[in-house]
Amino acid sequence: MSATPRPRPIRHALALRTLAALGAGAVALAPAVALPTTAAAQDSPERLTLSPTADPSASQTVTWRAAHGDTAVLEIAPASDPDQVTRVAGRVSGDAGGTHYAATAHGLTPDTDYRYRVGDAERTVSDWHTFTTAASGAEPFTFLYFGDIQNDIPSGAAPVVRAALAAEPDAELAVHAGDLIDHANSDSQWGQWYDAFGSQTTGGINHLAAPGNHEYSGSDLSDHWALQFPGAGNGPAQGADLNKTVYYTDYQGVRFVVLNSNYRNAASSRPGPWLDAQQEWLEGVLEDNPQEWTVVTFHHPVFSNSPGRDNGPLRQAWLDTLEEHDVDLVLQGHDHSYSRGNLLANRTQDPDTHTGPVYAVSVTGPKMYDARDRNWTDHGAEARLQVTDTQTYQAVEVDGTTLDYVARTADGRVVDSFTIVKDDQGKRVTTSP
Repeated sequence: MSATPRPRPIRHALALRTLAALGAGAVALAPAVALPTTAAAQDSPERLTLSPTADPSASQTVTWRAAHGDTAVLEIAPASDPDQVTRVAGRVSGDAGGTHYAATAHGLTPDTDYRYRVGDAERTVSDWHTFTTAASGAEPFTFLYFGDIQNDIPSGAAPVVRAALAAEPDAELAVHAGDLIDHANSDSQWGQWYDAFGSQTTGGINHLAAPGNHEYSGSDLSDHWALQFPGAGNGPAQGADLNKTVYYTDYQGVRFVVLNSNYRNAASSRPGPWLDAQQEWLEGVLEDNPQEWTVVTFHHPVFSNSPGRDNGPLRQAWLDTLEEHDVDLVLQGHDHSYSRGNLLANRTQDPDTHTGPVYAVSVTGPKMYDARDRNWTDHGAEARLQVTDTQTYQAVEVDGTTLDYVARTADGRVVDSFTIVKDDQGKRVTTSP
């Protein structure tokens, strides 16, 4: 992975499981007359987002906000044959600062470039955007991981986001570990988040997003959340918000799992059963995992960087499962500093190498906290690296039996890097020199 900006290609698509609610409302691809080629600027669709489906090699969900009434539609065509436009009916998914829509295209061809736009049958239409369906098997790819963006997005977080997109233009998906904004229902802050990434990215690659505590207002999940990040519809059925926020996907050799760690908000009165429901679901997802690699993301760390913070119920519910199934990466946020570590039990004779899961905490926005390792050491773990007052993004390259991870600042300085190798000697996590 190079930090040197390269010309941006058509962006690739992300893999996630089916969003059942959208699937029921989607229709099969069918030839249709194209939408109008012009549109009133004030009516143009906005906040275009690619959301993953059950089979990213053959389908894609698109969400957006506009004023279409009941005539919303997605138009899509192979980039190599742009005249073969087909139409997929959209549906109203809800209201948050305006009417949100969703449409899912099925019957797509793996590893193929597509162009698409959204609009209605009369006048409002977006620009054309592009994405690439996932390959049908394990193929090399890169994804980005962002910690809390949250505060002062235009001047504080956006430069880091844009540096990540410039440094890794081939990244095929983005993982967000919660607290994307500061106030759950602030439409202006959600607008800033979309502006930071730009519509060519929000509408060009898929986004796996775990909710943070700032995506909650009291015990209520943001009105915007499920309309923008609808999930894959394959999470646990029981428990407040779990069907909207917990899901998994398989993408080119990696199983990505998104969990909801907000037990203080969504399940404040009975956090135990709420966390246990996710643990039981997670157990099944990890036991029945055909992929070489596993990445799990959620917001609150199992080992906290911040003095005085502890997520004991979370650690008690999930840590054993993450360890027993040897999850490769556990990507978290919340503590507004950077750290990376592992259980002491997973040390090897080489001080730079360990086995077992890697636990990472990162922050992309400018809000910063102190960091200490006491919560790690008190619970049988070690923080191999802790860095404060440093905004980062993370790029992860997966290629066969090797995974390379690097954390960088906006100016390209490497804060942390390591490699995971799986071969006939087993699995090894080695810090880069």
